[in-house]
Amino acid sequence: MAAQRIGLFGGSFDPVHLGHTMVARAALVEVELDRLFIIPAAQSPFKPEQSPALAADRLAWLRLAFEDEPRCEIDAQEIERAGVSYTIDTVRDYAARFPEAELFYLIGADHVPTLPEWREAAALADAVTFVVVPRPDELETGVAEFPPSFRGTVLRGKPVAISASDLRKRLRAGESIENFVPPAVAAALNVKHCY
Repeated sequence: MAAQRIGLFGGSFDPVHLGHTMVARAALVEVELDRLFIIPAAQSPFKPEQSPALAADRLAWLRLAFEDEPRCEIDAQEIERAGVSYTIDTVRDYAARFPEAELFYLIGADHVPTLPEWREAAALADAVTFVVVPRPDELETGVAEFPPSFRGTVLRGKPVAISASDLRKRLRAGESIENFVPPAVAAALNVKHCY
């Protein structure tokens, strides 16, 4: 029997939007994942100045966004660990829980050149295959090459230009976000004004 293919999709998800759900579905198909775990960070090491929305709210929005995709599961381990969320800690947890599985980690194309700077980069390079999510402008120019010892693939699905920071601005300004987030998430955001 073939080894299980497990995807890990980390991020702030502040808030989760259609770009996230489209990436998840593209990864499930293109990488032929058996399961995809969505892992909201307690605090991103790349955004130390940012204070995300309450963890309970981000988890609730993620559950709403992915409730119709049985292969997607929400994992709160980074939030439960608290503090800065380091990818290597989460990857080691999955490697221990699923020792026979092949692990894939989804990242934005802008993170590819920074991979050698990630905590315990060599161990991370050994543990996972990276799945790169290109930005719309990178479809023609291409994404950066993987640094030595890192391996991965690039999603072919067409990315959409949706930014969580732009959505937070729209929400603060009282503007509609209906076309940018799943309907159930839009309803929840309209009830609870988190930004």
